[in-house]
Amino acid sequence: MKILALDSSGLVASVAVVEDDCLLAEFTVNYKKTHSQTLLPMLEEVRKVIELDLDSLDAIAVASGPGSFTGLRIGSATVKGLGLALGKPLVEVPTLEGLAYNLYGTDKLVCPLMDARRNQVYTGIYTFVKKGSGWRLETVESQCAVDIRVILEKLNALGREVILLGDGVPVFADRIRELLRVPYSYAAAGRNRQTAASVAALGAVYFAEGRIVSAARHQPEYLRMSQAERERAQGVVLEESWGVKHL
Repeated sequence: MKILALDSSGLVASVAVVEDDCLLAEFTVNYKKTHSQTLLPMLEEVRKVIELDLDSLDAIAVASGPGSFTGLRIGSATVKGLGLALGKPLVEVPTLEGLAYNLYGTDKLVCPLMDARRNQVYTGIYTFVKKGSGWRLETVESQCAVDIRVILEKLNALGREVILLGDGVPVFADRIRELLRVPYSYAAAGRNRQTAASVAALGAVYFAEGRIVSAARHQPEYLRMSQAERERAQGVVLEESWGVKHL
């Protein structure tokens, strides 16, 4: 089984290819340039280095959201184009699940935190359960967009040691120290941000389970409205309060 994976859901841009249980290649960048500048050149570099025949892929996995609205749209457009051109199915890997998969096999809870602005995080809570010779990722709290205090209170209520990771950790480090009462630690560099290798590995699991969609049907999962949509909705409410409605 050969899976190509892309993740442009956050600050990181990442491309990887996994064949069976082997990571053939990964190209990950977390530095300034926008994903529209980096993602396709990274994919082309990976393709050249491992002499990848795109027709040999079984599926294309993508971090499907939540995350940066622009980043998700770029990733979505890229995999839709590839899927349609190659006639390959897509595997939608929820961003927080892919991020949690970085810590495969840990006996602690895993809580990814992505900065969603306005004092909110995209987050979820996950655990790994032994299954045969490996581990299966299970959801304790489904991915959501909430105030940072909400997810910390949920972790306190669960009462288990937790590992935190994601770009929201440095943003909310003070709140974590102040409010989190269970034992906790932070994932190490190299494991604490999105990586397409984890998306590919988890995507292979989901592909084997038949969790695929056609390229034509794929849509990112935003979880909440964009700023432009919120401002438009607020404008409609304001105009309606003055007796003026959009048609």
